[in-house]
Amino acid sequence: MGTMAVFTLHGQRERQLTAKGLEAQRPGALGALLANAQGRWWLVAPLSGGLAALALPPLGWPPLLWLALAGLWGLVESAPPLPAGLLWGLAAIGVSHRWLLGLHPLDWIGVPAPLSLPLCLLLLLVCALAAGIGVACWLALARRLRPRSPAGALLLASCWGLAEVALARGPLFWLGLGASALPGDRPLAGLASLGGAGLVAAVQLLIGWGISRCLEAKKPLVWVAITAAIVAASHGLGAGLLAAQPLEQGHSERLLVLQPAIPTREKFTWHQQQLLRARLRAALAEGAERQVASVLLPEGALALPAELAAPAKVELISGGFRVQQRQGEAEQRSALLRFPPGELQPSNWLDKHRLVPLGEWVPLAGLIRWSGLSAVGGLQPGPPSRLLARPAGAIGGAICYELSDGQALARASAAGGRWLLASANLDPYPAMLQHQFAALAQLRAIESGRWLVSAANTGPSLLVNARGQVVAQLPAGRPSSGLFQIEQLSGLSVYDQLGEGPLLLLAALGAGGLLANRLWR
Repeated sequence: MGTMAVFTLHGQRERQLTAKGLEAQRPGALGALLANAQGRWWLVAPLSGGLAALALPPLGWPPLLWLALAGLWGLVESAPPLPAGLLWGLAAIGVSHRWLLGLHPLDWIGVPAPLSLPLCLLLLLVCALAAGIGVACWLALARRLRPRSPAGALLLASCWGLAEVALARGPLFWLGLGASALPGDRPLAGLASLGGAGLVAAVQLLIGWGISRCLEAKKPLVWVAITAAIVAASHGLGAGLLAAQPLEQGHSERLLVLQPAIPTREKFTWHQQQLLRARLRAALAEGAERQVASVLLPEGALALPAELAAPAKVELISGGFRVQQRQGEAEQRSALLRFPPGELQPSNWLDKHRLVPLGEWVPLAGLIRWSGLSAVGGLQPGPPSRLLARPAGAIGGAICYELSDGQALARASAAGGRWLLASANLDPYPAMLQHQFAALAQLRAIESGRWLVSAANTGPSLLVNARGQVVAQLPAGRPSSGLFQIEQLSGLSVYDQLGEGPLLLLAALGAGGLLANRLWR
């Protein structure tokens, strides 16, 4: 009987402890609402993905993104990874990259009118599906790890950031979570000078994770404090890094930027070519009169053969095209062409390395004999280096959507680039793309600790200082020119020197924490 009593009391004690444990794990009111919403993952996934897209530039408001990422973290345990990831990616890219529909109509390159809009929609769908597959892979990885633990969250957030950096070197990536801090939150974007856009993305995922834990916990005060600490620490560190970035180092250049505003669909007509050459002559004359160091023209401004009608009195750096002989074959390339004063032809150049798929580069183009969705299709890539040498000091150059690859421009700065030049032709896309381009320009300036000049056909033509502030800008969509005073800088940011080292360190800390937890268990 005594033994029976002992077992009975022990069983009652175990039931009491189990009940207390279940009570402690039961979510509060907000957590219950979130749990009910997560039960409808097929609704939560596209809603949170769409919310994330709205938080990206041109809005650039991170708190909206943090809420969207809290919803994404909630999908890890409540939804099948593949369909949830596809829905999230479709919504995020479908909303944030809808400017792709600005390609329509494509009749100017020979696409029949009935096929034009479906083809543009198909292009947007392909990009969205690619993003959805990436998100699904991340959700599948999160399920195998421990997303509720700080170590697991740190590793997963770091993996996302590293994936954005890797994708930025490929053909399909344009805008990620790392750019969402701009233009609305420069202190948070200041982290880019430490670990690049990948670190900014990872920190925002950690904030979203903290919010999701706040909503799930019965007593969320601890998680509220943790999340607030992450927000405060990231903003404080970013603001400190921005304040420490020097804006002057004793040598400056006066640059004249020409924004010709030539419609792309009419660019190669005789009338528009004559108009462009007239504006170029006027800009070169103005540059000589104002004694500028260089005159800058946007991507693709000079058609073949790329030569001037008369020698210029100042240096000209213009987007254009050139022919490179390689293994007995002539390759056409898009490039930044540098014309020294007094010369008719360029003396050196920087070839575009990252070509736009289906626009400038078409897989198996020689077999299917199709030049793509552009009048300049059939181009070949140049070397990966983004450094353009010039007597007045080397610069780092990005042509069009090469601006999304911050790693390449940081390497150019570390190799001696004194300032950055972003050359682009964003016509016929809507103003939404221009705002995203401007946000990326600000982010690249912060990462590399360099002033940046953007010379674009219809805009944005602007000047950004090394702290990511837009100092000057030309009116979008109108022919104009502007005199920009830029500072040459030689100091290196942490990101210039270490690249993704800080982000890799965070990933290693997360992996080490998970391993330690498993060994302890």
